[in-house]
Amino acid sequence: MISDPERRMILAYAPTAAARAGLAALLALDDRLAETVRTTSEPMLGQIRLQWWHDALIALDTAPPPPEPVLQGIARDVLRMGLAGSMVAGIAQAWQALMQAELDDLALRTYGARGRRIFELAGILAGASPADPLTPAGEGWALADLVDGLSDPAEAAAARAIAERSLAQATAARWSRNGRTMGAMAHLARLGLEGVPRGSPRRTARALWHRMTGK
Repeated sequence: MISDPERRMILAYAPTAAARAGLAALLALDDRLAETVRTTSEPMLGQIRLQWWHDALIALDTAPPPPEPVLQGIARDVLRMGLAGSMVAGIAQAWQALMQAELDDLALRTYGARGRRIFELAGILAGASPADPLTPAGEGWALADLVDGLSDPAEAAAARAIAERSLAQATAARWSRNGRTMGAMAHLARLGLEGVPRGSPRRTARALWHRMTGK
């Protein structure tokens, strides 16, 4: 059961049950990787733990999943749709960028691959249009999510600047019907950068408008 009402709303926008399950599995993986980073105080240990996830995802291409619920969810709801564990592993690799001592623009864009890969894979599962701006939407979503967690003002400002540019591009487009789950995520990320809190009626209304119009 997903406790976050906003995530439940977003998942409800998926065009098919299979697309909904696949996106839920990808986000569950992302949540676990975020927890791994959040609960690791030593960068080297964090790298080792994230590398374990990276390698475990690649291993799903040649072996059944171990008794780990997140990996089982990826195998069941993502890989059975024709995607590869090696493609999903890029999400874990992107999280490793946060283990660096300083987050320069290169590290931030490397971390942005977390969102780019999630959105691109979710777009494949949903049958999104090639014209949907999944790449900038995913990058902007990931970096917008990072901004409030950065204690260094310069790093936070740099992450915000990239996120704002990417999300401006993503939210200017009209999304295909099958891509609107990810489009709504981009619009909500942009509202988050503007300081509109989760649970706000404004966020719900914006997501509903996007679902109806693609804008």
